[in-house]
Amino acid sequence: MAELTFRDWRDGDDLALLQIWGDPETGQAGQFRGVLRPPSDTPWSRCIVAEDQGIPVAAGAVYETSLHPERLWLYIEVAKDHRRAGVGTAILERLKAEAAQSPSGVTRLRARVEPGSSGAGFAAAAGLKPIQRSRVVVVQPGALPVPDLTDDAGPSLDEAATGSVELTQAVVKFYNGVHDWDRSDMTVGRAQQMLLAESAGASGAVVLRDAPRDRGGKIAAFAISYTHSRTDAPSDVLLGYDPDLSDPAAQSAVAKLLAMLVHQYPVQLEVDDSMTALTAVLEPLLAAGTASVAGTETVILSS
Repeated sequence: MAELTFRDWRDGDDLALLQIWGDPETGQAGQFRGVLRPPSDTPWSRCIVAEDQGIPVAAGAVYETSLHPERLWLYIEVAKDHRRAGVGTAILERLKAEAAQSPSGVTRLRARVEPGSSGAGFAAAAGLKPIQRSRVVVVQPGALPVPDLTDDAGPSLDEAATGSVELTQAVVKFYNGVHDWDRSDMTVGRAQQMLLAESAGASGAVVLRDAPRDRGGKIAAFAISYTHSRTDAPSDVLLGYDPDLSDPAAQSAVAKLLAMLVHQYPVQLEVDDSMTALTAVLEPLLAAGTASVAGTETVILSS
């Protein structure tokens, strides 16, 4: 530690650190490397580099997002031969000092890690506690019986334009409703930009209404596809529901819509444990083997 020096991130540090770090340990690390950049005030972010005899060996960033305003994201990575020597802790303390001066006044931290990774161990040692688990679940064709939607007064399946105001409002309500563990400020504009626009990868949507539209039926569940062409691989889908529904009603809506989606082809869903109606439908399928977890789950920890 006596030979280490600390400074703000500079252009070119990414190339120097890539030579030292090599490939990312996890998919999360690969994504978060992209947040290492020079300090900024719009949006607010700070990034610190640790050098050993003038050579960058570690870096860390803390930054705010307008979507989840009550915590700052944290990411720290240290070269393998410099771990367990207090380098990450030294960067963390400096980032905490920077956070204490952020304009928003927000100082609570959050980090996303894969269980068993070095990042998970460091976050736990730093006192961060798990607040959410996320999994990617693949549901096989025919995993659920196809529902009868022929009742003129019962649930109804419709295609929906991704630019639809009604669908966008349903997405906003769902997103905010299932993020009470880390308050979100999803808006119609943000939902369009982040989840429903073509630039976000959205290619189409369907909705399940509690009654036909011409009878005033409201959206009980929706599915947005991010797969543009049919292949043997599972389609990437965001499946949401009306969080104001009772648990049985929400689970029923989710099960009916999911059954229609997997009638012939598999789908892939990213699921947080807070999406209780969706997890209640998926857990029996996971137990039965008609659904499976793809890859490694991730955990969000917070101070």
